[in-house]
Amino acid sequence: MHWLRLSAVALATVLPLIPAPAAQGMTRISQDAQHCLALAMYWEAQNEGPEGMRAVASVVLNRVAHPEFPDTVCGVVMQGGETPPCQFSWWCDGKSDRPTDARAWATATRIAGQVLQSAPSDLTRGALFFHNTAIESPWRYKRQRTVQIGRHVFYR
Repeated sequence: MHWLRLSAVALATVLPLIPAPAAQGMTRISQDAQHCLALAMYWEAQNEGPEGMRAVASVVLNRVAHPEFPDTVCGVVMQGGETPPCQFSWWCDGKSDRPTDARAWATATRIAGQVLQSAPSDLTRGALFFHNTAIESPWRYKRQRTVQIGRHVFYR
């Protein structure tokens, strides 16, 4: 699974600050990928339930497979660094990235482990981008809308 390669510099700065999921038998690389993916799913879709979290996971994995994005889960999640502009606003908003809702965090870590073990069907139909329905499309360039899941609209 090529999306499990990691940027050691990026991981060294953030992962010690956030509680990692416990998973027996997983390699450190897959634990790091699971952790980064769980963070993205948690912060982007914690109130959307499992389907919304899986949709966010699909976008992250679609980006990993796309040549215009980093080729690791953590690289995609942390793309742009810790100051705006970045790919995920929760990552560069200056606030703590430590999960606070134990139930949503448990769901995110469980689903992240599942999707990294066996790639699920893509709920987003190949989406590389998404935004919340509360805002208008934030992009200068027109993108092809693929689907709406919960309060998120997905595009490629």
